Amino acid sequence: MKRYILVLTLSFVSLGSTAADVPKSTSAQSCPAILNHRLTSLQEEQVDLCQFSGRVVLFVNTASYCGNTHQYGDLEKLYRELEPRGLSVIGFPANDFGGQEPKSNGEIAEFCRSTYGVKFPMMAKSHVVGSETNPVYVQLRAATRSQPEWNFHKYLVSRDGKTILSFPAELPPTDPKFRAAIESMLSQPH
Repeated sequence: MKRYILVLTLSFVSLGSTAADVPKSTSAQSCPAILNHRLTSLQEEQVDLCQFSGRVVLFVNTASYCGNTHQYGDLEKLYRELEPRGLSVIGFPANDFGGQEPKSNGEIAEFCRSTYGVKFPMMAKSHVVGSETNPVYVQLRAATRSQPEWNFHKYLVSRDGKTILSFPAELPPTDPKFRAAIESMLSQPH
């Protein structure tokens, strides 16, 4: 049974803070709460998620040794096709399910690049469930009351950060209902 969860969020409750979610700049006021984080990429560079404000953002937890790993290819195709219209895809490698992401950040980056040609941003390996969940996934879980149950769970966030949809891992990026949800969000004004 496939579940689709729609949650409208107008604000987030403070969930504590870490060095990763320190506000970045004076533009933080216009940055949706879900994007108001500074994280580290697979390449060990700081990424201010506020740079994605005004875009539709697809957050996906990933793993290199999963039955869903082939979704990297479809996610990259989706990103290349729809990035000019305002879609951003951000990957979050995690070893939370079945030990299917044992690689280091550098190894994950090389695997994604050489095997699937991934060019969409990938954050450093972190947790997407449990007591050490990264701050973005804490907010995604709170907003949707849905957390990843396996690798390649997808959260789709509207341009203003107020609408967040949750899609199960087994739903491929090529699914017509998933594509319709993306198109609907892309058609909304900035």
